[in-house]
Amino acid sequence: MIKTLVQIARIGNSKGIRIPSGILKRYRFHDAVIMEEKIEGILLRPAGPTAHKLSWPETARQMATEAESWKEWDSTLSDGLDTLTWTDGVAMAKEKRSRYGKTKPTKRS
Repeated sequence: MIKTLVQIARIGNSKGIRIPSGILKRYRFHDAVIMEEKIEGILLRPAGPTAHKLSWPETARQMATEAESWKEWDSTLSDGLDTLTWTDGVAMAKEKRSRYGKTKPTKRS
């Protein structure tokens, strides 16, 4: 995220900010924006239809066409996820049952 300091300017009887033209183009701001007041601050979003979101298959096809290096992810190969049993999209780890709260039998002499 890029932080940009903008000055509050007087506009008639109101106040406003001037948004740099590069930011207006990048976020597709044209004639109007939607302003949301949030706890963290003010959020500005472009008015009008939102950008088309790709489905998972479309995303996979687009990623496959790009010559992107994934070598930085090689370190995750040792995390053991490939040894898990997958059932209905959920990984089931094979763990030993805990003996927490169970008492061991004692030997009687």
